[in-house]
Amino acid sequence: MANVLPADKQRMALNMLVEGSSLRSVTRLTGIHRTTIMNLLVRFGEGCRQFLDEEMRGLSLDHVEVDEIWTFVAKKRANLHVEDRDNPLIGEMYLWVPLDQETKLVPSFAIGKRSADMARRLMVDLASRLNMPRPQDWWHTAFDKVVQISTDGFSGYPEAVDLAFGPYCKFGTIIKDYRNSDRRPGNYSPAELVRAKRKARFGMREDEMDTICTSHVERHNLTIRTFVKRFNRLSICFSKKLENLAAATALFVANYNFCWRPRYQDWSGKAGQLRPTPAMMAGVTSRLWKFDDLFSEVSARYL
Repeated sequence: MANVLPADKQRMALNMLVEGSSLRSVTRLTGIHRTTIMNLLVRFGEGCRQFLDEEMRGLSLDHVEVDEIWTFVAKKRANLHVEDRDNPLIGEMYLWVPLDQETKLVPSFAIGKRSADMARRLMVDLASRLNMPRPQDWWHTAFDKVVQISTDGFSGYPEAVDLAFGPYCKFGTIIKDYRNSDRRPGNYSPAELVRAKRKARFGMREDEMDTICTSHVERHNLTIRTFVKRFNRLSICFSKKLENLAAATALFVANYNFCWRPRYQDWSGKAGQLRPTPAMMAGVTSRLWKFDDLFSEVSARYL
């Protein structure tokens, strides 16, 4: 059923959600019923997913870092009934995020359990979005490396990367060990990093091990948790349905790729200055987008 809200109210509500407001705070500020806003989010989020699926194609990325972000749907694992432990729609969920180190683009994402099957799904989808060699391209017989992949030590990644990329990528893992300096109950201070163990899995030389890194995607996790309330930890924010979580994530990723402007890092010589959007850096678009542009584009194509 079509949303009867005026377009400007739809745009305002979605813009508030993508800027980090919670569903109920948007309800209080706009006077729109929360069910109406939720239905709008699901419809527009599905449109964003289709938009990303079409636009994130033929990409040339140099180094993709992959990480998973924990959240839950409906109930945490400790509160699930025994018969619901294997239900793929509720309980603990992970957002699987690949991030290009240079452009900061998020070319794909997946939401599901932390399993080898989800790792395979993510990597196969990621490979389909890159400029991979075709079988008829005989000059690629030397197996030119298309991209470098860095992940944590999750055991499902090596088989998934090999399945999706074969000999056309460099793949390495990094395992970080932390130590809590203060273990008192209720203490949430950052843990101390005591060791980072890098391992070149395949396609990498020993002298390239220092390039294995997941720090950028781990920092990007903070951006996600800040601007998508459903990922806020130690709060009452969570998703009641998996489709709601997927829609909110698609909205964030579309806005992040096309409208968000990261800042240059300290070592770049332009520290603190705004960069072009990730989509511009990756050559997906040639102009700066605002949220109004994203809303108009997705609405015209899919709604």
